[in-house]
Amino acid sequence: QVQLVESGGGLVQAGSSLRLSCAASGRTFSSYRMAWFRQAPGREREFVAAISWIGASTYYADSVKGRFTISRDNAKNTVYLQMNSLKPEDTAVYYCAAKRTLGTMTENVRYISEYDYWGQGIQVTVSS
Repeated sequence: QVQLVESGGGLVQAGSSLRLSCAASGRTFSSYRMAWFRQAPGREREFVAAISWIGASTYYADSVKGRFTISRDNAKNTVYLQMNSLKPEDTAVYYCAAKRTLGTMTENVRYISEYDYWGQGIQVTVSS
């Protein structure tokens, strides 16, 4: 069992940067693949980025590639999402997700059903 708590959201202007954090409980954080998803009003939850258990592999949605960076600090049980060059279309509730696996990442990391644990979400609003 792992509990996830997001922080770092807020209201920013287009072109700005923001860093989200997701703190995980438990002593086995390093055994989990971690990911970020987001959900805009009236839209389905969508994949943003994922990182493997040791941080060696990352995966990004095309819409954020080159602007967002996912990273993790296993000593601090925390995963981050650095968001640069933010656009109004990045406005959404951002969710942290976890799956206990040491396996190789595939295209399946994009699917909501791949993840067993979710945070409560945090609002990010980008004004134009």
